[in-house]
Amino acid sequence: MASIQLVFGYMFDPDYIIRPRLLRSIREIGETLGMIRASNLSDARLARLTHAARALSAHASTSIEGNPLPLTDVKRLLKQAPAQARDTEREVLNYNRALEWVQGQVKAGRFELNTATLETVQGMVVEGLMENPFDVGHIRQKPVVIRDPRVADSTVFLPPDHGDVPDLCDAMFDFLRDNLNGLDPILLAGIFHKQAVIIHPFMDGNGRSTRLMTTGILGMSGLDVFPIFSFEEYYNRNVSRYFKMVGEQGDYYDLNGGAEFSAWLEYFAEGILDELKRVQRSLPAGQPRLEPHHRLILEHIDAHGSMTQREYGAMSTRSLASRKNDFARLVELGLIRQVGGGRSVHYLRATD
Repeated sequence: MASIQLVFGYMFDPDYIIRPRLLRSIREIGETLGMIRASNLSDARLARLTHAARALSAHASTSIEGNPLPLTDVKRLLKQAPAQARDTEREVLNYNRALEWVQGQVKAGRFELNTATLETVQGMVVEGLMENPFDVGHIRQKPVVIRDPRVADSTVFLPPDHGDVPDLCDAMFDFLRDNLNGLDPILLAGIFHKQAVIIHPFMDGNGRSTRLMTTGILGMSGLDVFPIFSFEEYYNRNVSRYFKMVGEQGDYYDLNGGAEFSAWLEYFAEGILDELKRVQRSLPAGQPRLEPHHRLILEHIDAHGSMTQREYGAMSTRSLASRKNDFARLVELGLIRQVGGGRSVHYLRATD
């Protein structure tokens, strides 16, 4: 793929190569997603996993930026949600609120890929934490310098001039919208993540806002279990490596057409896979594996209240013997129950 990223014209065509390492991760992500989806999580279990993932995300993403609160304090803070909070606590509360908003927008089909959404997220992230109100929910109006906090007077990267930021953001979102239905969700979200960090649209809150938007992109583009995982934790385990992979060095205008995304995308995909594996391990032992035909039965019963062999036969190409075994398997698992006899046999949810 050619990369064209001009100071004037603001075209964005990211440069990357899909190598075997990335392909393996994407394949494993698909397989792991299938196993999680087949786990038949109850609403109560799903709610618990979602709350746990939000706490982990709020802790990890703010910890990456230097917040000292341990995970136990973060969980307590989110549960109590005090009206008065120190800055370190406010960072966590803000992140959690923004994460809930992003997840709600995705679920409602209202999450939009544009600069306005990015500004809204950043406004939530830094609310009450910045002195200048023009730096809250607005693209920066001043130049910034990325420094290494461990080295005095060190300049790591000079992001683009603030005058170019609005058009660079628009070009980035144009690319995302144009490729939403054609590019793998992992590639789409990963490309956004690195490009947003490079552009550095805000005076503060760039990393947290980028990770929240990445969550939304994953959710809206096909990763439907996104509320129960926290990819931020993978980065938090080795922050130095994360910054090295996602960032650039030198001057933005010396990148000669833009950054190279291949190594970052491999790292990004491995982080998603690592977190999905963690979610899979957290599922209850012995959780039944449901195949697509089992889920078809359950979805029909949930939608219509019951299902008969005749109805199933009209929807499936499986043999009569296989269809009977499918019902028997779900009865055995305690997910449905048989009612009636002979030709009047039908099946209901076990709780009905």
